[in-house]
Amino acid sequence: MNSTLFLTGFGAYVVFMIWLGWFVSRSQKSGEDFLLGGRGLPLFLMLGTTVATMVGTGSSMGAVGFGYNNGWAGALYGIGGALGILLLAWWFAPVRKLNFMTMSEELAYYVGANKAVKNVVGLLIFIACIGWLGAHILGGGLYLAWIADIDLNTAKIIIAAAFTIYVVIGGYTAVVWTDTIQAVILFAGFILMAVLSVNQIGGLENLYAAMDPAAVSLLGIEKLGGLPALSLATVVGVGILATPSFRQRIYSGKNVATIRRSFVMSGVLYLFFSVIPAIIGMSAHAINPELNNANYAFPYIAATVLPVGIGMIVLIAGLSATMSSASSDAIAGVSILLRDVFILFTGKVPSKDKMVLYSRLSLVVVIGMALLFALTSNDIIGYITKMISTVMSGMFVCGMLGRFWQRYTWQGALATLAGASAASFAIILNAEWGAYWGNPCIPSVITALAAGVAVSLVTPANKVTPAQAKAILDAEREAMENSVQKDIGTQAACAK
Repeated sequence: MNSTLFLTGFGAYVVFMIWLGWFVSRSQKSGEDFLLGGRGLPLFLMLGTTVATMVGTGSSMGAVGFGYNNGWAGALYGIGGALGILLLAWWFAPVRKLNFMTMSEELAYYVGANKAVKNVVGLLIFIACIGWLGAHILGGGLYLAWIADIDLNTAKIIIAAAFTIYVVIGGYTAVVWTDTIQAVILFAGFILMAVLSVNQIGGLENLYAAMDPAAVSLLGIEKLGGLPALSLATVVGVGILATPSFRQRIYSGKNVATIRRSFVMSGVLYLFFSVIPAIIGMSAHAINPELNNANYAFPYIAATVLPVGIGMIVLIAGLSATMSSASSDAIAGVSILLRDVFILFTGKVPSKDKMVLYSRLSLVVVIGMALLFALTSNDIIGYITKMISTVMSGMFVCGMLGRFWQRYTWQGALATLAGASAASFAIILNAEWGAYWGNPCIPSVITALAAGVAVSLVTPANKVTPAQAKAILDAEREAMENSVQKDIGTQAACAK
C-alpha cells in the first residue's frame, strides 16, 4: 500500500477525531463529566467501547502475531479475554451501585476504606494504567512504522501525539464514541481479512500445510505446551478482571443491567471472534513465512490481501482502535492521579472549578510517561504478560477476596499485593521457571491468594462496616465535587 496514501487517510481521520472531541466536550462542566461521561452511558456506547477496547492492540497486533508463530494458539488471547469480560459482568457489575470513581476506592472499600490500601492500590493502578497505555502506543507504533516505512520510535511519538489531542479536548465521551465507530469497522474488517486471506492461499488445507503440525493442534497446545497455553489465557482473563479501564466502564455505566448486558454481549462476540486473529496470523505465515517481525502480520495481510480502499479503511480502523484503547487507559490513569495520587501527596482534593483543566494537563503527563515506557520495548505479548503478572495479579486477587470473603483485612490486602509482585519477579528473573510456566501469572495469583488469606487470618477482623466504608469514600468524593478543601482525614472522621 502506498505510504503517502495511508498517511493522508490517517491524517484525515485524526482531524475528524479532533472535531468529534470538540463536539462532545461542549456540555462538559465537571470532572465527573470529563472522566466518567456523566455516569450515564447507554447500552450501545457501553457495548461499542468495550468491544473496541478488546479488539485493540492485543488482538490486532499481539494475537495475530502470536498466531503467525504458534497457529491456533493465537485464539487463546480471545478465549481468555471473553472469559474475563463474562466473569467481570457476573461478579463486579453490581459495584456500579456504590458510585466508585476509581478502582482504588473499590478495593479500599472491601477492607473498611483503609487509607493505606487505597494509597498503595492507587499507585499500583496508576502504574498499571501507564503500562497498558504504553502497550497501546507500542502496538500503534508498530503498525505505523511498518505501513509508512518510518522509524519505530518516531511512529510511537506520532501515535501518542495523535490520540492525546482528541482525548484532551473531548475526555471520556470522545473515547466511547470513537470506540463505538471503530468496533463496527474492525469486526467487519477482521472477518473479511480472514475469509479473503484463506481464499488467497487456496483453503484451510494449504494453510495447515504451511504451518508446523504442532501449531495446528487444538489451541496450539502441542506447540506451546499445556501449562504455557493455560497461562496465556489466564493472564489475559486476569488482565481484564483487574484492568482499571474496564472498571471505568462499570463506574460510568447507566446502571447495573446496562453494564451486564453490554459485557455479556461483548464476551459472547469476542469468544466467537477469538479464532479470527489465529486464522489471519496463519494465513500471513502461509503467504510470507519470512516476515522479520510477527507483529507485522496484521498490517501485512491488510495491505496485501484486501483491496486498496478496504485495506486502508481496515488499517486506519485498527490503528484508531489501538488509540481508542489507549485513550481509555489514559482516562483511567488521570482519574487515579486526581482522585488518589493527588490526595496522597497533598492531603487535599482538586477544586471542582479546576478539575477539567487539571484533567487535561494530567492527560499530557500520563501519556508522556507511557510513551517513555513504550520507547523501551518492541514485543507486545511479552510486555503485556509481564506487566499484568507483576502489577495486576495482586489487584485481581484483592478484588476477588474483598468481594466474596468478609474476613479479608487491610493487612491481608497489602500482603496480597506484595506477594503477587514478588512471585512475578521471581519467575521473570529465572529463565527456567519462565519457560516452564510460560508467563508469571499463575504462580503470581496463587502466591497472592495464599498470602492474602494467611495474613487476614492472623490479623484482627475489620470492624468498619460496609456502610461506614462507603460513607468515608463518599465524603472524599463529595469534597472533590464541592471544592471543599479539607484534610481527608477529617472528612473520614466526620463520615464515621
